[in-house]
Amino acid sequence: MITELAVERVEFTCGQCWHHWSVDFEVQHYQDDDGTDWEYFSHDGIGATSPYTPDGGAPCPECGRHWVGHLVARRLVPVAPGPAGEPRHRVEDRAAHRPERHAAPPLPSSARLQERHTERT
Repeated sequence: MITELAVERVEFTCGQCWHHWSVDFEVQHYQDDDGTDWEYFSHDGIGATSPYTPDGGAPCPECGRHWVGHLVARRLVPVAPGPAGEPRHRVEDRAAHRPERHAAPPLPSSARLQERHTERT
């Protein structure tokens, strides 16, 4: 059972050439039938190893060395509908409901430099 869905922005800094970049990963937290908790990472819809481990560290876009990332931001995605009264739309005919969504191109979460948002005091 899925217990949490999120998009996590992971930041990397190459220790070789000091290039700085970030990547957005989709993360599913789920619990199997035995009650064991798991995390599943994907990037652009493709399964990925955890970017927080040496085995899953992303390659530097400049020099190719792999580096472990750290979390800088995350957005939760609801796994269940909100309470009654919140906006929602009933799907009357599942097969005919917005059929263009099946052919829509993937929304990329490609590596890119992100400005860090800081509060001014």
